[in-house]
Amino acid sequence: MRRLVASLPFALLLAACSPTPAPPQTAADQAAPADATLGSAQWYAWVDQSLGIDGNGHGPDHGSAEWNQAVQRKLGQEAPQSKPGSPEWQQSVDALLRTRARMPSS
Repeated sequence: MRRLVASLPFALLLAACSPTPAPPQTAADQAAPADATLGSAQWYAWVDQSLGIDGNGHGPDHGSAEWNQAVQRKLGQEAPQSKPGSPEWQQSVDALLRTRARMPSS
């Protein structure tokens, strides 16, 4: 028992000195590529990654009606009211995700 009590401060010191892993960076924390033109393959990939639409590579095709609806669901109440997939919708999604990427995480 005495050894256990004597080794406790050492164990606490060792635990305190251990490096803490950095929190994983979420896709939403990543800025959009500068050359990501609305509707481009890079833009779709960024939106997909930011919202986690594709998951394990088995998600809907970028830009398809199913993919657009998945984006709408992920955005929830913030989802644009314009027709999913339209240029206005893409612009709204882009603006929303860029704003989210600039916001500090809590």
